[in-house]
Amino acid sequence: MRNFLIFLAGAAALLALPHGLSFSQQEILVFLTINILLVSSYRLLTLTGEWSLGHVVIMGVGAYASALLTKKLGVYVPVSILLGGIISALLAVVLSFPLFRMKGFYFLIGSFAAGEIIRLLWKRFRDPFGGAKGIKGIDPMPDFSIGIYDFDFFEPVSYYYLAVVVVAACLWILWRIERSPVGLTFHAVHWQDKLAEASGVNLRAYRTLAFSIASGFAGISGGLLAHYIGTINPNSFDVEVMVFVLTWAIVGGTSTFYGPILGCIVLTVLNEIVLRELGFEQMRPLIYGAIMILSILFMPKGLESVVQKIFSRRAKP
Repeated sequence: MRNFLIFLAGAAALLALPHGLSFSQQEILVFLTINILLVSSYRLLTLTGEWSLGHVVIMGVGAYASALLTKKLGVYVPVSILLGGIISALLAVVLSFPLFRMKGFYFLIGSFAAGEIIRLLWKRFRDPFGGAKGIKGIDPMPDFSIGIYDFDFFEPVSYYYLAVVVVAACLWILWRIERSPVGLTFHAVHWQDKLAEASGVNLRAYRTLAFSIASGFAGISGGLLAHYIGTINPNSFDVEVMVFVLTWAIVGGTSTFYGPILGCIVLTVLNEIVLRELGFEQMRPLIYGAIMILSILFMPKGLESVVQKIFSRRAKP
């Protein structure tokens, strides 16, 4: 009963959240919701001990795929977003063959190189990718009505509700995967790889599986983004955006499911409320870098460790 009441309170808070905000703040809320899915999918990859610099480009693969499916083939938008996620996952499987010959730092650099090759292909070919200008006039999510409420997806509030439903469903799937035997094996591949291999675990297969699942959900987040803003280009998925994702994950912490989500929320609020109001938004990369360094030095377990300490103190008699 208690968990049900908590669920109802959380749902009511999410429904009420966009009301009372300005139009620009509502749009930020939409982007925040999509970014929560992006950083949560990234965490799934880190469970195996690998960190990628190409995850945002994989998000872009989902965005480009979904946009092209609707513009060129007339695929229904919700279906195209799902197909964009599947295409991203399949590309990750292909990339895993060269990338998982490397490990650690070399995997990090290899993923960056693979991402830049994909971005250069987007820039090089105007047909079908639109070249450096990208794709414009992407089909929006079709409007529909539920009861007396009309969902107009040009409006940020309506799209926010859609994004919350999609992201919540994806987060639940990611959460279930992590707590399944497959997720426990991901942890074993990271922390006890030699023991896991001696027990018959195919390390490369499980790393590939984590990479493809994470990429699939990143592709879905890219599709959600593309059909909201209506235009994408290669610069939308460059390494600067990837640094922000890394910062969210590191500052929030990756040992818990909610850590990267917490980092994404806190740093987004910092950027949109503090930095923008003070006129320091152009310095965001510098400030994010400083925050990342300070977090590694003084809070290596991330913001999630602060939450754990607070709850552990309350639990003590």
